[in-house]
Amino acid sequence: MRRTFSGVLVLAAMVAAGCDNDVENATPPTSPGPTVTETFTGNINVNGAATHTFPVAGAGTVVATLSQITPDNTTVTGFSLGTWNGSSCQAIIAKDDSVQGNTITGSVAGIGQLCARIYDVGKLTDTIGYTMTIVHP
Repeated sequence: MRRTFSGVLVLAAMVAAGCDNDVENATPPTSPGPTVTETFTGNINVNGAATHTFPVAGAGTVVATLSQITPDNTTVTGFSLGTWNGSSCQAIIAKDDSVQGNTITGSVAGIGQLCARIYDVGKLTDTIGYTMTIVHP
């Protein structure tokens, strides 16, 4: 999946490099489309994880926030953002020392299915609750 994404970026760069810079016929840039805010909650056990998938409707910025961890907001977890391949989450951006309030920001090139994941990195001693908020196109 990463190879395909890289290939798309290379292709887009090649197309952009071959374009004429004719200002007269230039189309004004369009503003980014509307964003969607999704909230996911749940619990993870020691050595556990939870994955949440969500569709994106176009290109833009994706911001994932680990909004809440209970009962102790200083608990360290792993938090990642990636692409969903239909059966698993392929992490693209990961933060293995996340605490409540941490964010992950990435860019998406177009329509697709993404995923956010929270997981134990060996620091949990009991079940925790979490809330994550995802803002995406």
